Amino acid sequence: MNLAGRDLLGLEGLEKEAIEMILDNATTFSEVLRRDVKKVPTLRGKSVITMFFENSTRTRSSFEAAGKYMSADVINISGNASSASKGESLRDTFLTLQALTADLVIMRTPFSGACHQAAEWVDIPVVNAGDGMHEHPTQGLLDALTIRDAKGSIEGLKVAIVGDVLHSRVARSNIWGLNTLGADVHLIGPKTLLPTESEKLPVTVHTNLEEGLENADVVMVLRLQLERMAKALFPTPREYCNLFGVSKRALRAAKPDAIILHPGPMNRGLEISGDVPDLPQAVIEKQVTNGVATRMAVLYLLLGAEG
Repeated sequence: MNLAGRDLLGLEGLEKEAIEMILDNATTFSEVLRRDVKKVPTLRGKSVITMFFENSTRTRSSFEAAGKYMSADVINISGNASSASKGESLRDTFLTLQALTADLVIMRTPFSGACHQAAEWVDIPVVNAGDGMHEHPTQGLLDALTIRDAKGSIEGLKVAIVGDVLHSRVARSNIWGLNTLGADVHLIGPKTLLPTESEKLPVTVHTNLEEGLENADVVMVLRLQLERMAKALFPTPREYCNLFGVSKRALRAAKPDAIILHPGPMNRGLEISGDVPDLPQAVIEKQVTNGVATRMAVLYLLLGAEG
């Protein structure tokens, strides 16, 4: 399989072979990150543009690091600093970037589906760095890599995703990606924070935390995305924490060797107890490191390498 020239817009429908190819290459690039000199000439002469219409720390910085570690020229454009803030259409903005001889564009946007639309306008690869409440494919890939690193294989694992699934593009990418790789995915949260058509997803749904965590191999905690809530979807933060906050006590229902993930940013004391991220089985910092390696693999493969 050759991914050169393709877009990465989501994990829904992405072939298992393609996902595994990205993960295998990410494993190779993780070795580069352990070197004293984290620099290879792999993408010398290539131009990568990041365009973020939403704030980001982890995703934007890891894409930038990924490009620079492979010797690509990385240009960062903030949405409020682009001509789009002056009324220019998104289509004209992307055509301008293509005319500037960019080789690949990475885009984050608050609008679901905008990355798919942009990909239809240009002939260069477009990478979705998060579009509204739709998908965040590279986060799903790095989570899969982190799970595979810890467990050896994803096939047959019970993965419990806890929290604000309704608004989470991370959850959607993980649902599709992990299901493709053979995981048994479970969603946990109050009914108001679960997808309205959960029955159409390849998941099992729980509204009781301990029931959902029972015998889980992986626990993925999601933050409450209060900025996306137009109305109150739960009584109080304290009640949410009592019922759905992932604590040491709640984790007793999971397997003793269950690992804990969180895509960040974390709200300690709300969706996750303050001491849980510091447990030995928490792999949250490893997720961040794997984010760079995974994005190196994505850029490497989409810009012409043969896996």
